[in-house]
Amino acid sequence: MGKVFSAQNVAAYIIYELNEVKEFVNACSIQQILADVDSMWQSVFGHHAFSETTHDFQKSGYTVKEVADEYIEHGKAHILAPAKEWFLKYGEFQLVQRPYAMPNFSIKEEIVMRKILSAYRLRTYNFVNVAV
Repeated sequence: MGKVFSAQNVAAYIIYELNEVKEFVNACSIQQILADVDSMWQSVFGHHAFSETTHDFQKSGYTVKEVADEYIEHGKAHILAPAKEWFLKYGEFQLVQRPYAMPNFSIKEEIVMRKILSAYRLRTYNFVNVAV
């Protein structure tokens, strides 16, 4: 059984992974991948992947509204780093801003995520190939 994660953390993972292989990632592609993750999570693990409420990407234009709101400022531009969250360390009085943390996937969850990102890269490659 897979764990339930924050969509913000999964979005951070997606951004880091796609940037590592020099793949284009923008706000829209994050939402498409989050839709794929939620769908795959339901078929493999039997429940939603995210703690946030999910929406139908085709109807609303986003999968997780909180993530869409966070990355809307980027528009169609490439995203180099994940959004930041405010964090207060225990015993300190100073808020610090840090990037969203990467989720701690199990081995099976990591395999599922890698397959989803591979499918995304293949789909992107085929779109470019058709356009040429």
